[in-house]
Amino acid sequence: MKTILITGSRGFTGRYLRLQFQQADYRVVGMVTDNPLADGVCCDLTDKTAVLEVLKKIKPDGIIHLAAMSFVAHGDDSAFYHLNTVATLNLLEAVVEAGLQPEKIIIASSANVYGNTASEKISEDCPVNPANHYAASKVAMECLVKNWFDKLPIVITRPFNYTGIGQRKQFLVPKIVSHFCQKKLVIELGNLDVARDFSDVHDIAQSYLNLFESPVNGEIVNLCSGQVTSLAQIIRMMNELAGYEIEVRVNPDFVRANEIKTLGGDNSKLHRLTGFVPTIPLTETLQAMYVAGQTTYQGA
Repeated sequence: MKTILITGSRGFTGRYLRLQFQQADYRVVGMVTDNPLADGVCCDLTDKTAVLEVLKKIKPDGIIHLAAMSFVAHGDDSAFYHLNTVATLNLLEAVVEAGLQPEKIIIASSANVYGNTASEKISEDCPVNPANHYAASKVAMECLVKNWFDKLPIVITRPFNYTGIGQRKQFLVPKIVSHFCQKKLVIELGNLDVARDFSDVHDIAQSYLNLFESPVNGEIVNLCSGQVTSLAQIIRMMNELAGYEIEVRVNPDFVRANEIKTLGGDNSKLHRLTGFVPTIPLTETLQAMYVAGQTTYQGA
């Protein structure tokens, strides 16, 4: 049984990825910063010595690096670079120093690196144009990681927006769904004229597994549905699911000056490299989140 090390395994994506790889008969070891699970380890990725010791002990056949500062509106700008850029380099340097030869290392970047662009569907060839510190830290990480393409079998992913049961309510879609689950009549939001490419987290987890098991190396790959959905459309979908119309108010405190207006992805490269086609529509994802959320609030 091959061993896969997943950093950030307790996060939203990590929990789904763990299950996806376990169902494919991999042994999964999760790396977190505190209180690891029974089959996990505790390690500070900013401490390269600690990372090196963990890698020597586990000797993983593959690594999926998800751990990052992911909330764009997080207040500490320097943390983005410390955790998203420096920690990633620590991991790669530790792999080499440990004398490991993993089958593949998949490193999660973000579609936020594209920033505002005129392209309706953004391909991997589109120039990067980061509009915030989160995106800039990911661009810096990508530039440095590409120098390792000739040393290690690396794939960089650029996930667009995705959601599902268990995502924190500080993110847009879970916030909207939770309001409907609680039967609230009013919701306060920020920029209303935004549109995003939303995937179901199950499709994203499947994409990671497909990339890992493919012969692909030294590539940057979009993970996306290929469909753009506006905030207004999501509200309408939830109105229909919940059976009532919520009042939407703009809260100036939630409005970001550098908000990316439209972010839609081209997933043709992922399909060409792995044959993957997303299967779960956003309406189905919203319904699953709504049902799960109702159960939560009714039981509270």
